[in-house]
Amino acid sequence: MTAGSGGLPQFHGSCTALITPFKGGKVDEAAFQKLCAWQIEQGTNALVPCGTTGESPTLSHAEHNRVVELAVEVARGKKVQVIAGAGSNSTEEAIAMTRHAAKVGADAVLSVAPYYNKPTQEGLYQHFKAIHDSAEIPVIVYNIPMRSIVDITVETFVRLAELPRIVGVKDSTADLARPLRMRLALGPEFVILSGEDATAVPLLSQGGHGCISVSANVAPKLLSEMHGAWRAGDFKSVQKINDRLMPLHDAMFIETSPAPVKYAASLLGLCTAEVRLPMVQPQDATKARIRDALEKAGLLG
Repeated sequence: MTAGSGGLPQFHGSCTALITPFKGGKVDEAAFQKLCAWQIEQGTNALVPCGTTGESPTLSHAEHNRVVELAVEVARGKKVQVIAGAGSNSTEEAIAMTRHAAKVGADAVLSVAPYYNKPTQEGLYQHFKAIHDSAEIPVIVYNIPMRSIVDITVETFVRLAELPRIVGVKDSTADLARPLRMRLALGPEFVILSGEDATAVPLLSQGGHGCISVSANVAPKLLSEMHGAWRAGDFKSVQKINDRLMPLHDAMFIETSPAPVKYAASLLGLCTAEVRLPMVQPQDATKARIRDALEKAGLLG
């Protein structure tokens, strides 16, 4: 695995699970690239297009590929990684997206555990092995049992980590002992990224390396500063920023993501609040809480 600066792994710090802006039902390419450029300016370490926060289930294959290409275009030549969402419950489809990401210059892919199919641990291993074998690009496995139904065990990760391009995990298990168990089983170089803003700091304390963040869509500078403070050992600043942003983290999931974060982004003038069915706009009470969280974080008004 390629090392980053200061002995850090290549993938670390504040990584933004990017929303996909829509306008009139179509991908708003200009707004998306503007969002990517702003993220880089604010100190974000990695752009993560076409994850579930990017509404990947409702993007056509052509739209998905195009959004990845747009992110790579903006990031090219800059000190930021692109981790392209390329997961599917169809192994063949995941392989096609992985190959495309590698072809256009993404630095890694994020591959979610197959949802609904409910594969066994052996099925999960063979799924990710096939993806690994399909292209010369690092793979970060996304473990989110709440949405995928299946939980990739530590034992399965030990097997996967023997494959040279399976380099890390986005962990959304909400099990705060899991990162420590994984670090002890897999070693310090296997990248462990939180998939939950609210538990990102506890994950760092257990040996994690960063977070693939929803809140970073609207608070990229603060979250970049928080991870920088962690690396510098400035834990008072970490706590101060984390306390400031916790109401925002909570507000982003009052209703199903990414509707709340897209509404928050619209309040900041980043894009419209449009989502695609079956996602719908947040209720008025939710909108009020989102606005209040942004104001209390000092991001609005």
